[in-house]
Amino acid sequence: MTDELKQKIEDQIKSNAIFLYMKGTPDFPQCGFSATAVDILDQYKVKFETFNIFDDQDIREGIKEYSDWPTIPQLYANGEFVGGCDILIELHNSGELTKVLEKKS
Repeated sequence: MTDELKQKIEDQIKSNAIFLYMKGTPDFPQCGFSATAVDILDQYKVKFETFNIFDDQDIREGIKEYSDWPTIPQLYANGEFVGGCDILIELHNSGELTKVLEKKS
């Protein structure tokens, strides 16, 4: 990963309290996992920003290297990697996601 790409990713993540890399947009998710992530976040009524990884091939591949996580979507809160869809579901079902989002938003 180039320094420029790493900086671009860090700027996106750190400029937003809650940031989701996803396939598609919140209004038109292009995979079931991204749709699930958006649905979960919407239940908490928190403001979050997104990036459609289909808009930039470098970010699409670079974010996987940056987080050392092989799949999309990826959620970041307060500059820290939270997890992918499976982690969001676990955190949501256990009630822990409330703490993560309250602390971070």
